[in-house]
Amino acid sequence: MSDTPTFDDQTRTELEAATFRALMHHLLDARPDVQNIDLMTLAGFCRNCLSRWYQDAAAEKGITLTKDAAREQVYGMPYADWVAANQTEAGPEKQAAFRDAFAQNVAGKS
Repeated sequence: MSDTPTFDDQTRTELEAATFRALMHHLLDARPDVQNIDLMTLAGFCRNCLSRWYQDAAAEKGITLTKDAAREQVYGMPYADWVAANQTEAGPEKQAAFRDAFAQNVAGKS
């Protein structure tokens, strides 16, 4: 028998939402220095993936959300502003590792 408690749907949704907010706070406020390219290479997802998942979740609820609007939700500001403030240039090795990770984790998964 598992020690994992079971929750009603509302409680589970609230816990998942709080977890997502904590992740977003961590990526936005505590670690904006962590580059998307490194997230993708190491974890198989990045902030852009989160914004795409956010957009997909909105669509499932019948809410039309543009790519830019979804990114603003995840980045806490317009994407171009976040890039200007936080993104650094990636060398050829990081770019190659990103391409591999992207192909494994994102490409073809729509």
